[in-house]
Amino acid sequence: MDIVLGAQYGDEGKGKLTDHLLATNSFDVCARAQGGHNAGHSVKTGGKSYSLHLLPSGIVNPRLDNLLGSSVVFNIEAFFEELAQLESQGVPRVHERIHVSSRCHLNLALHAAVDGLSEEELGNNSIGTTRKGIGPAYSCKASRDGLRVVDIYHESFERRLRLLAYGYTKRYGTLLKYSVEDEIQRFNYYKERLHPYIVDAVDYMRAVRESKRSMLVEASQALMLDLDFGSYPWVTSTSCSLQGCMQGLGISPFEVRNVVGVVKCYMTRVGSGPFFTEQHGDVGTKLQEIGGEIGVSTGRKRRCGWLDLVILKYSAAINHYTSINLTKLDVLDSFPVIRVATAYITPEGKTLMSLPADLSLDYTVHYRDFEGWQQSTSGVRTWSELPLKARQYVEYIEKSIGTKIAHIGTGQDREDMIIRQ
Repeated sequence: MDIVLGAQYGDEGKGKLTDHLLATNSFDVCARAQGGHNAGHSVKTGGKSYSLHLLPSGIVNPRLDNLLGSSVVFNIEAFFEELAQLESQGVPRVHERIHVSSRCHLNLALHAAVDGLSEEELGNNSIGTTRKGIGPAYSCKASRDGLRVVDIYHESFERRLRLLAYGYTKRYGTLLKYSVEDEIQRFNYYKERLHPYIVDAVDYMRAVRESKRSMLVEASQALMLDLDFGSYPWVTSTSCSLQGCMQGLGISPFEVRNVVGVVKCYMTRVGSGPFFTEQHGDVGTKLQEIGGEIGVSTGRKRRCGWLDLVILKYSAAINHYTSINLTKLDVLDSFPVIRVATAYITPEGKTLMSLPADLSLDYTVHYRDFEGWQQSTSGVRTWSELPLKARQYVEYIEKSIGTKIAHIGTGQDREDMIIRQ
């Protein structure tokens, strides 16, 4: 079993790597362990582009089975809309190749309404969520008020949903723009359609093991958005780490073969929160434009800056990567100088080589500068074809993290990838 994880703030290119690995026919199943339809994975292959949010990237491959694990928060409307979109794009047998854990908690329209109100209340201190209800859905799960996929078919479902809506109405009053009757009607429409997709994910995983089928696990978001280890409180509401993937699918640590950390060769972030290497001037704009840095789920422009090795070493210490996929190297082709953050300096002048828990301080960033290679690497597929300065840049990152960079992305297509043995 292999696991693909985001090593930074998300949007590193996990979807492309997942698709590339699945195209090698080394796997039988692709699974999502956690998160919801706030995820944004782009897969570009065969001249077509697929935008995925809730579904695993493996759904694009007609040979693969796919699973939404028990820690996913499940939005029933988004599920069917995404399947319909893929079917309209000609992806074969999408309805037969996706399974939903009966233990997934529901991400309701109620949660999205509350998410928006919560962000508005925070004003300038807002988290910068996607406003798709992910946080409130996980909050209900933690407070034991949540509704799961299996609960849709219980006679108590409507009563429990009304009770949940009543509680939020007491909290927000007329500010809450939500109709519980519309929500109930929506579930009455979808619940029989959903039934064939539902599985007991524990039994499903047991069957995968017993039949010796291989699985690729695709995490959503990334380590710096992890609820425990990320840049709290500017994080998502679930565990995006290796441990979160194991929890969401019931994976034994002895089953894990490879843990691949996906690293963009610069840094981006969507929404609020600290970003110490962010570039507000021409450099940030250039990275944004060349890299096409617009969120798949949000449509928002991503904040851009230089690569941060302090974060990457911290990420590696938690996720225990066995290899790294470095993405979007070609975006840096025209930069005369490329910078890499190696340490933070506190206001008192202390040098920090590891990421502190308190990210509210005004840290100064210490950089190492590299001379840019200033020639195209777009579409390059062998290590020897890369310019020397590009290879030196990659090797420095590899040495700093202490983990092999096995894949290097040099373009948008599935095949634009250098594989290092």
